[in-house]
Amino acid sequence: MRAGEAADLVLRGATVLDPAAGIDGAHDVVIRDGRIAELAAPGSAPEDSAESVDAGGLHAFPAFFDPHVHLRTPGQEHKEDIETGTRAAAAGGFCGILAMANTAPPVSTAADVAALRERARAEASVPVAFLATVTRGMEGRELTEMAELRQAGALGFSDDGLPIASARVMRRALQYQRLCGGTIALHEEDPELSGEGVMHEGAVSAALGLAGIPSVSESTMIARDATLAAYEGGRIHVQHLSAAESVEAVRAARAAGVEVSCEVTPHHLCLTDEQVRGLDASRAKMNPPLRADADRQALIAGLRDGTIECIATDHAPHAPEDKEVPFEGAAMGVTGLETAFAALHTDLVVPGAIDLALLVERMGGGAEPFGLERPSLAPGSEANVALCDLAAEWTVGEDGYESRSHNSWCAGRKLTGRVLMTIAGGQVSYRLRSFSLGVAS
Repeated sequence: MRAGEAADLVLRGATVLDPAAGIDGAHDVVIRDGRIAELAAPGSAPEDSAESVDAGGLHAFPAFFDPHVHLRTPGQEHKEDIETGTRAAAAGGFCGILAMANTAPPVSTAADVAALRERARAEASVPVAFLATVTRGMEGRELTEMAELRQAGALGFSDDGLPIASARVMRRALQYQRLCGGTIALHEEDPELSGEGVMHEGAVSAALGLAGIPSVSESTMIARDATLAAYEGGRIHVQHLSAAESVEAVRAARAAGVEVSCEVTPHHLCLTDEQVRGLDASRAKMNPPLRADADRQALIAGLRDGTIECIATDHAPHAPEDKEVPFEGAAMGVTGLETAFAALHTDLVVPGAIDLALLVERMGGGAEPFGLERPSLAPGSEANVALCDLAAEWTVGEDGYESRSHNSWCAGRKLTGRVLMTIAGGQVSYRLRSFSLGVAS
């Protein structure tokens, strides 16, 4: 069904860290028939026909789950497709991803969902779930047949890339959700406030003479939709938080009993609008935009205290001609699947802003808001493992990318920490080429 080697192996002497399962220590990780058979004492796993991997000095984590990925299929396969996008996910240590519906055409019918699921079964390196649009054609006016889409296998709904500007349409979607289930994932932006903005509204936008997007364009929509969700008894997931006011809006909604979850991207945790001064759209233009350092610090605080329960890359591949134009006219979005763990380890864990256990927990947290089981290393669990070398230093893009697009927000950066092997859905889906030297059969 998916490309990869059957996982029947032993990771010997790995430092195993699974905060959600309460596992932290050195073990031989024994994998049989694609499941975690045993966490044995280091060196105690029997020598048998299973492949043996010398994992001494390496860390084994539950593989990550990304609830926000753009695979560009159908219609824009020159940017990315299911095969290349899931290869990138595997290289980043992800065992599953959730694909957005803003394709060309958008995923708005049961036939669209069925075709994508069939294609993923044939082409994907890691399991892929799909969202369908909330409104037909993402036009914001008429709801899709949400119950039919759910029956076809859509995990939930999102018009990501565009906000649901009409409160009336949003309310009707929440009413429909009560009948069919499925989380509604929201790109929160008031287009009346964001206007023609291309970056965060602040001192940097003023200095560059670029139209700005105020942070309240995001936070006010979060407050609106949380109020509607509370009124209708709905369930919402707020995508890619970027502003301090947004963290407060989610925190207040949750305190009031609203069923709301949220995510944050690596680039919003690591960068600020100062990055835009170079006017490199490939690295610094996205929506929502990079904001001020006070916003970045608020996002980190929200990650720490659990207001933000998961990290999502918002992996958004673009062709060079979409990005290599003046900043104002460039497409929004950056790639991030292959670098998410390493970048956050480098910029947040190594300096002490967050600890390693928190990073690992939040990188698996994106499954639960959509009703999926969190990846685990507990014995009996399906084998979903990211084997990492925390000391490895590497330069992003130096050896190319698994993704078809190269608009990485940290292209050319030296990072510390690298995924060497990923086991996803019980299969070896990725192994760094140079890591083969450390394996003995």
